[in-house]
Amino acid sequence: MKRFLINIAIVLIIAGVFYACKKKDVYPVIPEIKFENFLTITNAGQSFPDRGVLIFSFTDGDGDIGLYPSDTLPPYDFNLFITYFEIQNGDTVEVFLTQTDPATGDVDTLNFNGRIPILTPFGSNKSISGEVEDTLFIHNPASPFDTIMFRAYIVDRALHKSNIITTPLIIR
Repeated sequence: MKRFLINIAIVLIIAGVFYACKKKDVYPVIPEIKFENFLTITNAGQSFPDRGVLIFSFTDGDGDIGLYPSDTLPPYDFNLFITYFEIQNGDTVEVFLTQTDPATGDVDTLNFNGRIPILTPFGSNKSISGEVEDTLFIHNPASPFDTIMFRAYIVDRALHKSNIITTPLIIR
């Protein structure tokens, strides 16, 4: 029995040493993002894609990415910022999409901004990395132009702005 306890103690010590030697991921406190992919989605019976999925990876050294459901006022209303562009006669043009309320006639500007939920890990090592997927509507029936692109960046809770990523040109 004594020998058994000694063997267990040795195994636990070895496991502790290996765990202590495990290299912790270290990233800058300013979030960094990297474009991974943009997938278009075409509904059955349609000849053109109407939605797309923007996929990007991220790293953040202090893990303060994300908004709580109660965060609704600026600057904490959005933390994923996406700008929509059309290629118009060879030029890249930022387009502000609008929607008119039929009852009141009020015009509202639409945006593609989003909210990433709280991702802060438990424990002492707050460095995080991961991947975000955001589904976007890409069909603009009011536009005669068929080529678009998006630019995106994220902001963490300390209001550090990440780098900006750009999608390749998307033909709709």
